[in-house]
Amino acid sequence: MTIDRMVMRFAGTVVLLGLALGWSVNQNWYWLSAFVGLNLLQASFTGFCPLARILKRLGVKPGAAF
Repeated sequence: MTIDRMVMRFAGTVVLLGLALGWSVNQNWYWLSAFVGLNLLQASFTGFCPLARILKRLGVKPGAAF
């Protein structure tokens, strides 16, 4: 699995987790989904993604998602 796919999978999972926790536990969990969304937005402009850097250091192979 490539870095791009792992980043998309992780982001989607965290967004859904934040929504589920916000609905069932406390509305402040919605901020988790907002944080992930803002991070994805800034990464689209700057090309900087902290998770991608971590995965690269862990030896995950880079490559296009599709």
